[in-house]
Amino acid sequence: MRMKSRVEKTFIYGILIFFSLLFLAPLFWMVTTSLKSPEELYLFPPKWIPSSLHFENFKEAWISQPFTQFLKNSLTVTILATLGQIVSSALVAYGFARFTFKGRDFLFMVLLATMMIPWEVTMIPLYMEFNFLGWINTLKPLIVPAWFGAPFYIFLMRQFIMGIPKELDEAARIDGANSFQIFYKIYLPLMKPILILVGVFSMLNCWNDYLGPLVFLNDQSKYTLTLGLAQFKGMFGVDMEGIMAITFLISIPPLILFFAAQRYIVDDVSKSGVKG
Repeated sequence: MRMKSRVEKTFIYGILIFFSLLFLAPLFWMVTTSLKSPEELYLFPPKWIPSSLHFENFKEAWISQPFTQFLKNSLTVTILATLGQIVSSALVAYGFARFTFKGRDFLFMVLLATMMIPWEVTMIPLYMEFNFLGWINTLKPLIVPAWFGAPFYIFLMRQFIMGIPKELDEAARIDGANSFQIFYKIYLPLMKPILILVGVFSMLNCWNDYLGPLVFLNDQSKYTLTLGLAQFKGMFGVDMEGIMAITFLISIPPLILFFAAQRYIVDDVSKSGVKG
């Protein structure tokens, strides 16, 4: 039995290691390519490990365009939009989960139904609306809509709140707390895992967004990193080591964010201090 168990574990670990290496191979190729010299880029068969490391590729690629300004724009959009998603989605989810009013379930179904509408369908109406408001070629179209919540995030938070015992509400109301105080002082601390999860999803979505900036931004000074990278690839299509260098730099913040928040993502209400 022990031998059989060891064989099974070895087989499972072998499969996991194989697929891990398979998924890490593109990332490894991107890093090594960004450190290669131009002569080693198109060798056949491909050379995985460069003979010498050219770290100057990162500096040359970064200063080839105003990527510092692109970074500021991306940080501004990501931070403000993520903050808006967390605040607005949490408030709406709390309302759907804890307040009883006529048509609540119907409105929630309508909210979920909007998730089936692809962004490409609403792209033109949104552009016309933002153009009427004078927001085209500004960062407002990428930030302001986030302060009205997102159906998917609202759904996640509502389901999380539904798992919190209602007795906490009753105990707080006996102590004289109103609805907002209950939400702010009781629910928000318990919602820490789901708030971090939504924050990670929102930050990754904003950081990697390409179509939104492409539609709403015109001036180069307003570009985000993804849009700047696309222009970089268009202007210097043969400078593969520079493209890989910028791509690697852009990939670092999402990787750090994911690993930093990983332990919070797997948390649930049972770990938030609520006892059955």
